[in-house]
Amino acid sequence: MKLGIVGLPNVGKSTLFNAITKAGAESANYPFCTIEPNVGVVAVPDERLTILRDMYDSKKLVPTSIEFYDIAGLVRGASKGEGLGNQFLSHIREVASIIHVVRCFEDENVVHVDGKIGPSSDIETINYELILSDAEMIDRRIQKTQKQLKGDKTVAGELALLERVKKVLDEGLSARTMTLTEDEETFVKSLNLLSYKPIIYCANVSEEDIISGEDNAYVKEVRAFAETENAEVVVICGKIEQEIAELDDEDRTAFLEELGLNESGLDKLVRSCYHLLDLISFLTAGPQEVRAWTIRKGTKAPQAAGKIHSDIERGFIRAEVIAFDDLNTLKNMTAAKEAGKLRLEGKEYIVQDGDVVHFRFNV
Repeated sequence: MKLGIVGLPNVGKSTLFNAITKAGAESANYPFCTIEPNVGVVAVPDERLTILRDMYDSKKLVPTSIEFYDIAGLVRGASKGEGLGNQFLSHIREVASIIHVVRCFEDENVVHVDGKIGPSSDIETINYELILSDAEMIDRRIQKTQKQLKGDKTVAGELALLERVKKVLDEGLSARTMTLTEDEETFVKSLNLLSYKPIIYCANVSEEDIISGEDNAYVKEVRAFAETENAEVVVICGKIEQEIAELDDEDRTAFLEELGLNESGLDKLVRSCYHLLDLISFLTAGPQEVRAWTIRKGTKAPQAAGKIHSDIERGFIRAEVIAFDDLNTLKNMTAAKEAGKLRLEGKEYIVQDGDVVHFRFNV
C-alpha cells in the first residue's frame, strides 16, 4: 500500500515523515527542501503478532507494511508548473491514498508560505491544484473519446460520464464528491484522478494541544472542511512523533503514558488508512513465522490465500480458521479445537479481520 504525504511547504510533512519512517528525510525551514519524493516503508503496528509469536514460539515475526511517499510542498500554481509542481503532481498519481498535512499550530519561528495560518485556505490551495490538473487530463480524454464516438457509438456513455466529471471539476469540486454507481465508480477509478483518491486530513498541532486532547480552532476548521468530502481527520503532533521515533518499544509506551496518550500518531494514522481503504489483516502462525497479510474487506478465502502464493489460491481446498480473540482467550490451538472454535471454511468464506488461517491446498 502506497500513501502520499502532501501539503504546503513548512506544514510539517517531512517532520511527520521522518518520525513515522525514521528515514531521515531533509526537514528545513524553507520551501522545496524536498525535491524528489522520499520513500519510507513502515511496519504496521499489530500487537496480535507478538502474542502469536510467543504462543507458537515462532522464529520470525513479519508484520504487513505501508510505503509512505513524502512529496514536496505544493504551492499555488503547481498544476501549471509553479514550484516544480507538475513533477510533484506526477508522484501523487502513483499512490493509493493521500495524507494531506495541514498546519494547525502557531510558531513564529516557522514561516508560512502565505504569511498566515489558515487551514481552509491551505486545503483549498492544494485541492485546487489537484482539481486543475485533473481537469486538464479530463479535457484530453474527452477530446479522444469524441473522436472515437464517430466510429464507435458504444463509447457514448463513457463520454457522458467524462463530461459529468468535467462539470464537477469546473465547479472547483474534487471528483470524490461525486455520487456514482458501482460501474461508474470503477471507470472513474481507472482514470487515476488526483482529486478522486481517498484522502485523510492530518492536522499537525502543538504539543500542548495534543496533550489536552481538545481540538483548537484550526482543527475544528479542518474537520468542518473534511465533512464536505466525507473525509477522515487525524490529529497528530509532529514534534512528539519525532521524540517517539527515537525510543524503543518499552520507553515509547512509558513516554505515551506520561503524556496521557493512548496511542501514537502513527497508530492513529495507520488505523485511519485501513478504514479509509477498506483494508483488514488476516494472520498466519506457526513455528517458523507469524505474519500479517493485508486484504480488502469482503475478500473470499481463495483470494486471500492468493496473497500468500498464487499456487495456494489455484489449488485451494479449504481453510482452517479461528478468530484471534478466541485463540488468545484459550491460549493454544489444542484448547481451541476442544472448545470447537476452529472452523473449516470453503471457497465462499469471507475472511474477517484477525482471522488466524491455515490454508489447505493441492497443486
